[in-house]
Amino acid sequence: MQRTKYALEFKDEAVKQVIDKGHSVVDVAKRLGIPDNVLYTWVSKFK
Repeated sequence: MQRTKYALEFKDEAVKQVIDKGHSVVDVAKRLGIPDNVLYTWVSKFK
């Protein structure tokens, strides 16, 4: 199974949608087509 690399700008925007705009991780992940556990990891690293 190959890991997907995401651009830093993509990660930043996804995290901002969760932290700044108050959207849920599951909603943002679904909208962007990424696994929600990946987004949870990005958000926890940002904090």
